[in-house]
Amino acid sequence: MSTNRLWSRWQTLAPYFLSVARIVAAFLFLVHGTSKLFAFPNGGIVPTLSLAWFAGILESVGGSFLLVGLFTRPVAFLLSGEMAIAYFKAHAPHGFWPLMNHGELAALYAFVWFYLSAAGAGPWSLDALRRSRRSV
Repeated sequence: MSTNRLWSRWQTLAPYFLSVARIVAAFLFLVHGTSKLFAFPNGGIVPTLSLAWFAGILESVGGSFLLVGLFTRPVAFLLSGEMAIAYFKAHAPHGFWPLMNHGELAALYAFVWFYLSAAGAGPWSLDALRRSRRSV
């Protein structure tokens, strides 16, 4: 197989890689929410109606929506904002560098969700299933 054909085949897989990346990132994000709300799989339950509790709700519900790819664009946009706020409120005051202020995950999630708000969920999603049923 020539390099051009291999590269062409690899590029056709990009939408599926988008779906896989969304699923993995959403699962990891969801775990942050369940950790805050249910102390599962690790952590402690945060006080009800605290800022961390609201973050846990957004992370659990939003992470679940992103995991299955439902309403991906608006949910990802909302979660991108949540993570930007989390970074600037909780991490940035402790220094400029994310490695030093422990804000790497918040910054990375903010940009991953921002990208998904533009790119969509990919073919392996409920959004794609809803689209295909609408076009029939």
